Amino acid sequence: MRKHHHRPRLTRLLTLALRRIRQQGPDEVQFWVIAFFLGTAAGAAALLFRLGIGTLETLLYGAQNHAVLAAASAMPWWALVAIPTLAGLLVGLILHRFTPDGRVRAVADVIEGAALRGGRVETREGLASALASMVTLGAGGSAGREGPVVHLAAVLATRVADRIHASGVTGRDLLGCAVAAAVSASFNAPIAGAIFAMEVVLRHYALHAFAPIAIASIMGTLVNRLAFGDVAEFTLPVRNMVAFYWEIPAYLILGLVSGAVAVALMRSVFFAEDLANRVQARTGLPRWLRPAVAGALVGALAIVAPQVIGIGYEVTTLALTGHMLLHEAILIAFAKVVAVSITLGGRMGGGVFSPSLVVGALTGLAFGLVATALIPAYSGSATTYALAGMGAVAAAVLGAPVSTTLIVFELTGDWQTAIAVLAAVSTGSAVASRFVKRSFFLAQLARRDVRIAQGPQEYLLQLVSVSGSTRKPGSPGAPPLEELEALAAQGRSIPWEARLKPALRIFDRTGASHLAVMQRGADGVVKVGGSLSHVDALKAFNRALAATAAEEHS
Repeated sequence: MRKHHHRPRLTRLLTLALRRIRQQGPDEVQFWVIAFFLGTAAGAAALLFRLGIGTLETLLYGAQNHAVLAAASAMPWWALVAIPTLAGLLVGLILHRFTPDGRVRAVADVIEGAALRGGRVETREGLASALASMVTLGAGGSAGREGPVVHLAAVLATRVADRIHASGVTGRDLLGCAVAAAVSASFNAPIAGAIFAMEVVLRHYALHAFAPIAIASIMGTLVNRLAFGDVAEFTLPVRNMVAFYWEIPAYLILGLVSGAVAVALMRSVFFAEDLANRVQARTGLPRWLRPAVAGALVGALAIVAPQVIGIGYEVTTLALTGHMLLHEAILIAFAKVVAVSITLGGRMGGGVFSPSLVVGALTGLAFGLVATALIPAYSGSATTYALAGMGAVAAAVLGAPVSTTLIVFELTGDWQTAIAVLAAVSTGSAVASRFVKRSFFLAQLARRDVRIAQGPQEYLLQLVSVSGSTRKPGSPGAPPLEELEALAAQGRSIPWEARLKPALRIFDRTGASHLAVMQRGADGVVKVGGSLSHVDALKAFNRALAATAAEEHS
């Protein structure tokens, strides 16, 4: 009887608490509780995604514990082609049905959601992308699992943000919590997960967001460790040591080479995407068939280079342990770049982080084999170069030197090579940033004309609406209706739903002090709905900049 008496009371308390959070937003302690549960959910989603890939690998290849390379090497050629082709067909049908553009959502879309959408991402498209990416990776597509997992976690954060009617600041913090948990669960890397969320997704280190993001990252890691134990993703045979301090210049040079390789990887993906777009436009290829063609090409490449199949952690382990010859490392690295470009350019799904680890480890190993052969008496192990190259290429691709360096350390459990990795990461990131705008993700957004790399002074112009600063005709400071109609006739007008960026361009081009704001009425006729002054537009922009600065430094 007592239990039944307390149950309605507890339900009422929870309902009141949820209603208060919706109306006033969560306070600090409540937000920590939300971060706790959101981190657990995001970690569980990452775990289920990983288990789903493993299940498909077992069903399709007979692989155990993600040992796809060994299984694929023993398969007949027609099976290597058929499996990714049929998977690509299924991926194409999923994306065609559930996305408006047939494109997989990943990390770039999460960054866009954090900057421009109040911490929200597309939910239906995100779930479809996660399913498509799982099919791609389970069937041997040459990509990574981290990008889809990050977006899947962002979908969970979006649902929570919408449920509690979170403001833009709270929505972004929730997004950071979910991303941190997903990354930490994927890599068993709690420190790197928290830093990744702030460095790559939120793109600032706001103090108020650190505690909830750290809590969520810890919970994501605990989910991973409960399932797989506290083990490093890659186990090195010995604890590599930098032989002498004068070997550091070699790692700086390795960073330059790794930066060039990272640029080649990113530009290859963009080239493959552009080429596929042109071929699709000229041939009339249905968009749902495009991933199947990509799958067939990846399968054909796997006939001669089975190392390109799947996520590639087996190949990374071989490179980090030195079980490859120089020519093998070079050829496999080249084949992996081609396979990744086909997979992502063909819109099969998946991320770019794991491929960058694979290519980086192979690059570092090849460089290390040459360096240690030239001066064997003063050189350390070639596998140390593989580890440094892995970090350098990945950091350059992600545009995240800090979190990537931490991920490399937490993946291997080897902290002795910190100086070597940092040296390579620093020069590699510097080289890549001169040829690709900040990172692969920001370059992706720039190709869609979403300019975030330049900072808030650029992307806020795409965020602030003209309507918020519009004055109705006849109100104080607004020109008369006749004058506004004359401005509209001269082309000095802007749509009601437009953003500040095109408005400020018109002000700069024409020298006008006011623009007519055009609004579509209930009868469908477009007419003058108000005015926007140059001063009001600049004030709105200044308020947005001030709010962003306050958030970043809070």
